[in-house]
Amino acid sequence: MRLLKTVLTTCAAMALATGGPAWAARGADGELKILFWQAVSTLNPYLSGGIKEEFASSIILEPLANFDENGMLAPRLVETLPTPENGGVAADFTSITWTLKPGVKWSDGSPLTADDVVFTWAYCTAPGGGCAQATKFTGVKSVEALDPLTVKVTFTAPKPYPYQAFVGATSPVLQKAQFKDCLGSKAPGCTAANFAPVGTGPFKVQLFKPNDSIAYVANENYRDPDKPAFASINLKGGGDALSAARAVLETGEYDYAWNIQIEPEVLKGMVDAGKGKALTAFGTYVERLDLNRTSVDPGLKDKRSTLEGGPHPAMSDPAVRKALSLAIDRDVLVEAGYGVAGRPTCNIIPGPEIYVSTANDWCLKPDVEAANRLLDAAGWKLGPDGVRARNGDKLSFQFQTSTNSVRQATQALLKDMWGQIGVGVELRNISASVFFGGDPSSPDTFQKFYADIQMYTNFYEGTDPQTYLSSWLCDKIPSPKNGWQGENYSRYCDADYDRMIAELSKTKAPAERVRLVKALNDKLINDGVLVPLVYRGLTSAFSNRLAGVRQSAWDSEIWNIADWSRAR
Repeated sequence: MRLLKTVLTTCAAMALATGGPAWAARGADGELKILFWQAVSTLNPYLSGGIKEEFASSIILEPLANFDENGMLAPRLVETLPTPENGGVAADFTSITWTLKPGVKWSDGSPLTADDVVFTWAYCTAPGGGCAQATKFTGVKSVEALDPLTVKVTFTAPKPYPYQAFVGATSPVLQKAQFKDCLGSKAPGCTAANFAPVGTGPFKVQLFKPNDSIAYVANENYRDPDKPAFASINLKGGGDALSAARAVLETGEYDYAWNIQIEPEVLKGMVDAGKGKALTAFGTYVERLDLNRTSVDPGLKDKRSTLEGGPHPAMSDPAVRKALSLAIDRDVLVEAGYGVAGRPTCNIIPGPEIYVSTANDWCLKPDVEAANRLLDAAGWKLGPDGVRARNGDKLSFQFQTSTNSVRQATQALLKDMWGQIGVGVELRNISASVFFGGDPSSPDTFQKFYADIQMYTNFYEGTDPQTYLSSWLCDKIPSPKNGWQGENYSRYCDADYDRMIAELSKTKAPAERVRLVKALNDKLINDGVLVPLVYRGLTSAFSNRLAGVRQSAWDSEIWNIADWSRAR
């Protein structure tokens, strides 16, 4: 299995992996102060597709295995990783068997068992509910407990890459005792469980204030008696990326600030203050535009932004989707908002390098003339207001994203670029805690997508993109039927794409898997499902007072928080 080593562009991650001897005892280093300028709305990652929820919950909840800072699989709740060589993966790749570590306890003192793993599968696949991480269980036929410590996952067909369910921060194990009455449509209403899940991780929840703050304390039942070094965590949410970066790098008030998406020249000045480091890890993060395939007419009410509501009058035209991409100067976007932490991209699969397609490199050079010719040929005529129209439908779009200075600057640049091809744009920004929050009652989430275009970043865990590419299957479209928890935000449905995913899931030969991944990537781009903009490195701020950090761009960035301590 070929894996790409994480690239760190601002400072070597190992600068924080050293720092003196181990701590004397659990909790000896006091309080760890964390800033998430995108405030957390739930601690159940199965009810939110937001990265902030996934990371905050990873402090409490654990999967069977994680991906480390190099994208390598690392055992978490199991003794060893199952492989074909050790018999853990069936010779025909139709099953994988995991053996839990003995003696692991939940934070309430009860034992972790195989029944909890089986239940987690039942929870995410329960009829009548919506699971934000449903793609993790695509192709899973059954999950069964062979004994209290052994779990067998059986697939509907041979799965050459079986490390999917229960792997990575987006697929942790839930405690059956706590969530047993929260299946299906009952899941969102289990507030006590969703806000304070019992976990096996190094910390547990003491107090959670949604969209504000989280107080964690060390889990006294954590399996390593000497960890964590910190007695508590104060995770503060809200504000903006600029103030979050400043609180670590200039004032030193906080120890860690996640995702400091700010202008590169501003960030450099902060780092020069000498109180901390800005680390950038390149993995699979892509800043992109989703183009809504369905009508967003408010008059449709419950059918708005659903397949039942009908196609989008403009975005259903491939000429419009192609023209929007052709008009974009990605070099300008990178220079203005990302610097060395960004690279122009035409792919939704930006890495590992073995999977990177070159078939879409036409997008790297903007071509306004070609975009205008394309729209002219498709019958979109320029009106006296400078906006194109056809048969009464105008190329006038609402463009939404989360509130952030870099994103608002990018919006403004894109509005100007699209103005050159006769496309009108209404800009809208939404608080990140709401936009990424996943509240099914909110009209402003990126899952509901009540706009024509939206911009954000997400990523896939590990180095195999199969599960991520499955996000665009027809049955992953968000709708009222699944509590708006599907991951196919553009509402794309194509039988050929679904067939190609099925083929990838059973393909063993590495060269053929690479071919299929590139073909799937190219189909998403050529069909105008989304418009990739920037291959982003995840940049976060870490105090010089921290040691033991191993920043990962392939999983939860803070996947090894149990090993963090004060530098000595």
